[in-house]
Amino acid sequence: MRIGFGYDVHRLVKNRKLILGGVEIPFEKGLLGHSDADVLVHSIIDAILGAANLGDIGEHFPNNKEQYVGISSLTLLKKVFHLLKEKGYHIINIDSTIVAERPHIKKYIPSMKTNIASILQINQEDVSIKATTEEGLGISGNEQGIAAYAVVLII
Repeated sequence: MRIGFGYDVHRLVKNRKLILGGVEIPFEKGLLGHSDADVLVHSIIDAILGAANLGDIGEHFPNNKEQYVGISSLTLLKKVFHLLKEKGYHIINIDSTIVAERPHIKKYIPSMKTNIASILQINQEDVSIKATTEEGLGISGNEQGIAAYAVVLII
């Protein structure tokens, strides 16, 4: 068994869609990034890559490559899943947390789980997604950005 940890944070800006777990969430701001800036999926990608000792998201999908401009992070997750399979590993479970003061995302979590579980060919029950706030503190508490943490177990 191997464990991987992932973290990502992106700045909130106007005129961008807010995508978390591959789900578009209605909000007046979105996350700034080279891709769709989906911090949840990015943290899961880094956790998977870390568990399999395959580097990090920036090594595989550099932000200076045009092919990744605006790309769905779910597409990147598929590519990482194929790398994981090539190494002979499979995912046991994922535990993740989104850190955001607003918007409230609880009602979107089932769709996020469906997206992630489908790509990684695991049961939705093996994908935990939680949400919390920083109670007005820090980057997400001041609504400057949204962060996500993830832990993955592979064998």
